[in-house]
Amino acid sequence: MRFKGGYVSTLTATTALSIACMPQIARAEGISGADILLPKPAEFIPALIAFLVIWIVLAKLVWPSVLGMMQKRQQQIQDDLDAAQQSKMAAEKARQDYEAGIADAKREADEIIAQAKFDAEAERTRIMDKARGEAAAIVTKAHDTVDAERKKAMIELSTSVVDLSVEIASKIIGSALSEDEQRRLAEKYLEEVSTNHE
Repeated sequence: MRFKGGYVSTLTATTALSIACMPQIARAEGISGADILLPKPAEFIPALIAFLVIWIVLAKLVWPSVLGMMQKRQQQIQDDLDAAQQSKMAAEKARQDYEAGIADAKREADEIIAQAKFDAEAERTRIMDKARGEAAAIVTKAHDTVDAERKKAMIELSTSVVDLSVEIASKIIGSALSEDEQRRLAEKYLEEVSTNHE
């Protein structure tokens, strides 16, 4: 890529040097108008030769180094732009990876929380079932204990009542009934009473 302004700068520098090398036009009082602007042939040819020499020197020595510096500068700018683009792409990829990592961590956290809730609910159910079972066992044992104590008390009470009845009957009736008959009679009476009571 050629820099258009470089041609203008070189042309301007060349023109300035050629004008500086031209012999001074003597001001004559007799010269006026268009003659001032047109160079004389004796001055024009050396000025043209000087212009061409300066232009060739600049074109061969100065212009390639200027173009080389401009190309290096352009390449450096392009490299900087490419590096910036690569950095931007790397930053975007890093951002996407970071967001994906956050999404994965959030999903794993949600799964852990859901599993913890499920485990807690299962443990609560297990504890409640165990407590109900233990409570039912305690209630059953208490009923069994109460029934056993009631039966024991009834047996003790019936034995006492039978003994007391036998004693009372023997006093009332005397010796007309034997002790075994009196006991059988009392036990029969107690069975009837307990049957009616139940």
